[in-house]
Amino acid sequence: MKRARIGIIGAGWWAVENHIPILKANPDCELVAVNRLGQTELAQIQAKFDIPRGFEDYRDMLREVELDGVIIASPHVLHHEHAIAAIRAGCHVLVEKPLATNAADARDIVTEAAAFGREVVVPYGWNFKPFSERAAELVAAGKIGKVEHVVLQMASALGDLMAGQPMKETEGAMFRPPASTWADPQRAGGYGWGQLVHALGLLFKIADIAPEEVFAMVGRSPAGVDYYDAAVVRFANGATASLSGASTVPKHRGFQIDLRIFGSEGMLLLDIERERLEVSRRDGTDEFVTIEPGAGAYSCVEPVNLLVDICRGLNPPNASPGTVGMRAVEVLDALYRSAESGRMEKV
Repeated sequence: MKRARIGIIGAGWWAVENHIPILKANPDCELVAVNRLGQTELAQIQAKFDIPRGFEDYRDMLREVELDGVIIASPHVLHHEHAIAAIRAGCHVLVEKPLATNAADARDIVTEAAAFGREVVVPYGWNFKPFSERAAELVAAGKIGKVEHVVLQMASALGDLMAGQPMKETEGAMFRPPASTWADPQRAGGYGWGQLVHALGLLFKIADIAPEEVFAMVGRSPAGVDYYDAAVVRFANGATASLSGASTVPKHRGFQIDLRIFGSEGMLLLDIERERLEVSRRDGTDEFVTIEPGAGAYSCVEPVNLLVDICRGLNPPNASPGTVGMRAVEVLDALYRSAESGRMEKV
């Protein structure tokens, strides 16, 4: 079977630290081209990872190189432009979070991918965990009945990044996350786009509910982006949700994601920090799913390898498709509009 031919658009900090090493370690793919701005930086990446073709203009890469798939790891505000171009060039795509920075663009990516028969992978790492798959199965099987209310909280140790300072964990990296992506309010910086999107992606993998309207308030970082997010959501089926995001967990602590879904027949609890998954039903029965110690860690490898398998024609199940990313963007788009307007905003 052929090896997948993969290119990267936006080879910055995360692509260099995560995507490229994973692709180079996968014997079933060839990393044949890379794009980023800056001839010096581009040459540095090509030399370190032995990538034959390098381009400052992604359009030249898509036109000149035969590709099966493309990883989009460019700044948030460019995801739509780059994903649409890659899809129209006939490529399957892995698009980093957020899928886009407004609902219309996210829907456009999903629509174009379907029209061209291409897959979209959104690399929400926790969506690739066995416990999230089991949680989705439990909800789909009706174990908690109709979804009626959601409580979703996420917190991270990224106060420095959201304040426009260098991220401590990236000291010594070839490149570091730029403040222009993470802490610029005009370029989709802030905790919602950068982190809460992960928790929303997990929710929409587990529960098939469509957001309808959002009311939100935010607390600002020194750079003017959201340090903290507080929102309520109503879904198309009438369910409600309470969302919380915080970027100022102390550096010696890990991620916090706590998801509680209340239904007409019971509730589901998924606490990633404490590695707990359980269902409690109103009839008095409980189900506890074992999560091995350490298994709650974020998955970085599986999404990249999934793209490779899709490009090889293996037709694997997509644990984190474009629709999941689209719904997360729909919530965040309305959340930010509501924080500015002070009103409930429609999705």
